[in-house]
Amino acid sequence: MAEKRRNLALAGYDEIFGGDDSQGNDGTEKVQMISVKELFPFKDHPFRVVDDEAMLRTVESVSQFGVIVPAIVRPREEGGYEIVSGHRRKHAAELAGLTEIPVIVRDLDDDAATILMVDSNLQRETLLPSERAWAYRMKAEALKHQGERSDLTSSQFGTKLRTDAKIAEELGISRNQVQRFIRLTYLLPDLIDMVDAGKLGFNAAVELSYLDDQQQFDFLDAMEYSQNVPSLSQAQRIKKMCQSGECDEKVMQTMLSEDKKQPEDKVTFKGDFLRKYFPKNYTPQQMEEVIVKLLKQWQKKRQREQEL
Repeated sequence: MAEKRRNLALAGYDEIFGGDDSQGNDGTEKVQMISVKELFPFKDHPFRVVDDEAMLRTVESVSQFGVIVPAIVRPREEGGYEIVSGHRRKHAAELAGLTEIPVIVRDLDDDAATILMVDSNLQRETLLPSERAWAYRMKAEALKHQGERSDLTSSQFGTKLRTDAKIAEELGISRNQVQRFIRLTYLLPDLIDMVDAGKLGFNAAVELSYLDDQQQFDFLDAMEYSQNVPSLSQAQRIKKMCQSGECDEKVMQTMLSEDKKQPEDKVTFKGDFLRKYFPKNYTPQQMEEVIVKLLKQWQKKRQREQEL
């Protein structure tokens, strides 16, 4: 059964990609079946492969139909192949009990492989801020390397797009937003993990990324002492004071211990006002639960919009 599915799959791939040779006369590439044991992750791959609900659906699909889209890999000097695109497909195949998957082998240098790896993952709907941040930085550095090599052989002069501007143009976002995501890569792992978990605001995290490592360690201790996370204005003040040499852990502790909730910030709703939005039999507790749930959904939507 497995052999029959393998042959049918390859027949379908040949029809789509063409040829029996490694590369046909028309430039099409051949799909090969390669053991998953010969496939290794891309170095410093920034995109996490997790066993979430989406992965479970992928495993179900792979179990039923096999891996439909071939992975793209490149040969390794030490043997085997490095995955450029297809880490999730390879993992799903392993969970589904497959021993080999279809791949296209390409000879790619480090920069070309990095750009392809990033581009093939950035289209995913759900990406953590850290994944997007490292992806932008890795692609920017690869584009910069390619530009430097091009400058050595090019005799033409002209205005070239900055790497962050090129990424922004391709994604349809602002250059400033690309730069702000890249700033997250300068955070300590504990801080960027807090951004991913939604415990530290994106804008505040960007401000804190300008602190050096020791200042960030001091900030983590100050947060633990105060049991508070900074508001954007607090993060901006901490950044400014650190840059002027006027900030230490005790100053951070004092700042984070400030009461953020002023009396005039209190918001109240009369019961009659809220009642018109709920069924008559709803208790105050049920109304509160619904309001909190809607606010959380609104917060997540705002965070996604800020990341775009």
